[in-house]
Amino acid sequence: MRHIISIVVLSLGVLLASCSNTRPLYGTGLEGRSAAVALSGIAVDEQKTRAGQIVRNGLISSFGGSGSDFILRLMPAEKSQELSSISGQKLTRIRYRLNVKYELADTKSGEIVTSGSSFSNVSFDTIEQPIADLRAAENARERAAREVAEDIRLRLAAHFSSGS
Repeated sequence: MRHIISIVVLSLGVLLASCSNTRPLYGTGLEGRSAAVALSGIAVDEQKTRAGQIVRNGLISSFGGSGSDFILRLMPAEKSQELSSISGQKLTRIRYRLNVKYELADTKSGEIVTSGSSFSNVSFDTIEQPIADLRAAENARERAAREVAEDIRLRLAAHFSSGS
């Protein structure tokens, strides 16, 4: 039994030693500043769509700063697709997809620092009641936009944390 325990402890030691480059996401990055400080230096471009506005507002709230070092450009695309309906019923299931491409640029040089995309799929039901159907669609848009904003924030924090 002692032999097995010593093998497990030795294996864990080797495994932990191989993780020496791992750093906390919000710890100090390679450039000597934390990801939280870098995120607070991001400004987000104005948006023309409601989904883009919700993503933008979520990002601004989570960045918590004035944003003068970087500019984040968002390019949202929305799509709705009917998934199913029950014949003889007024119930329809719809999938809403929000895809947002983004670019983070340095405000001084204009150089693209990082870019990527994020998406969210959410579903909702319509019941042929105009007000309820509009509210269900808006709720789906808000849920998707919040998910995308959180994903982009985490991707940017990971970028700054890695020192790239």
